[in-house]
Amino acid sequence: MRLVAGYIFTPVYYAAFGLLLVIFHPVQMIARRLGGYEAHLKSVIALNGLIMMSMRIIGAKVRYHGLEKLPDDRPLIVASNHQSMFDIPAFIYGFHKFHPKFVSKIELASGIPSISYNLKHSGSALIDRKSGSQAIKEIIRLGRMIEKNKYAVCIFPEGTRSRTGELRPFQPAGVKSLLKAAPSSLLIPFAIDGHSELMEKGYFPLKYGVKINYSVLDPIEPGNLDAEVLVEKCREAIEECLSKS
Repeated sequence: MRLVAGYIFTPVYYAAFGLLLVIFHPVQMIARRLGGYEAHLKSVIALNGLIMMSMRIIGAKVRYHGLEKLPDDRPLIVASNHQSMFDIPAFIYGFHKFHPKFVSKIELASGIPSISYNLKHSGSALIDRKSGSQAIKEIIRLGRMIEKNKYAVCIFPEGTRSRTGELRPFQPAGVKSLLKAAPSSLLIPFAIDGHSELMEKGYFPLKYGVKINYSVLDPIEPGNLDAEVLVEKCREAIEECLSKS
């Protein structure tokens, strides 16, 4: 029955998702031009809140855990596992109080309604993976921003999505550059569990009625620890969390 429901409700979900992106593209533009950064941010949060709500169309049962662990007086570097496109609204909505930013590949900054506009105008780091020097400069710029304003940035140390949910090795370069530019940051492991099951058969059909958990795990104080040690601590914490599901 869940498979049949997936075939029925997946098109409805994608229609709602696409409609939200199209509607909120001009909303973001107007908000930014009339109200500046703060108005733009509110429009982005509203969009992603509605995207999260629309997951009910496919019967998804979404839960956040551990948000109370987040301090409001420190910049946050959020290291997350990467399972699907659904990871993005999950972070934006869950961390909305912290002006969420991303380290994203530059290709996503064009051609996608709402998403591309937000990436270009929110202050996120858009990196060219073919140019190491450009990537480092962008990440350092973003690091200085979060240091100054106590914002949160999400980075996916696996680099690419794990469609099976199995964790890949975490790469330390991005976290290392962020910590260099934002030395007062707290490192936050963020475990995403359920997106790979949701996309068990790929983008169509989505699996109906999946339980999805987003868990903020115990913050890690960077101290004098090397980035390699820190990302491994994040990976171990996320792996332990996923093993309990």
